[in-house]
Formats: sequence, structure tokens, C-alpha cells
Amino acid sequence: METVILIVHVLAAATLVALILLQQGKGADMGAAFGSGASSTVFGSQGSASFLTRGTATLATIFFITSLSLAYFTNQGTSRSSVTESVMERVDAEAPVEEDMPSVPAAPAAPVDDVPATN
Repeated sequence: METVILIVHVLAAATLVALILLQQGKGADMGAAFGSGASSTVFGSQGSASFLTRGTATLATIFFITSLSLAYFTNQGTSRSSVTESVMERVDAEAPVEEDMPSVPAAPAAPVDDVPATN
């Protein structure tokens, strides 16, 4: 089930990017008003905006639903009481054990004569 949702999620994301890049900006209508020829599109002068806007809204809804369902399926089977608990478990698991750490020889103690006298 997760694989199907993941495939739909990736396809929705790629198509959503393509639809957003196909849309005209708000400034493109100004050029059409002065006769630059931008209004002669495949979908007509006003049909393009509504078709692409509806398609973008539909794909965005599908993208959000698949995102939430993937998050739900990922969270199944894990039970955490807090966010910090999971972080602390990860830090404890990655911390080296004392036996694994190399030993550093102790520095020799400085003779008392090397310390300057105080007045």
C-alpha cells in the first residue's frame, strides 16, 4: 500500500511542478491587453487560467493527502512519548563506550617549584 501511495505522491509532485511552470504570471495579462498576441493560447484567452488553476488545486490536494498518508504509515509501529526521548535514544546509541575509547596517558604533575609565588 505504501508503494502505491509513494508512486502517486512522486507523480503528483512532478506533475504539480510542471503545471506551476506552465502557468502565466499576473503580468502576462497586461501584455495581452495591449495586443502582444499572448491571448491566443490553446485554451483560449481566459480558459487557460481556470483550467491550469483547477488542475493545480486538484494535484496539490492529492499531494497533501499522499503526504499525510505516507507520514501516517511511517509512524505506524513506533510509539514515542516525546520528541526528546527519541533524540536522546539516538544520542545514547551513537555514544562510544568507555572500553572502545583510547586511553590517554596522564600528564606528569608539575613540580611545586615551577609555580610562581604570590605576594
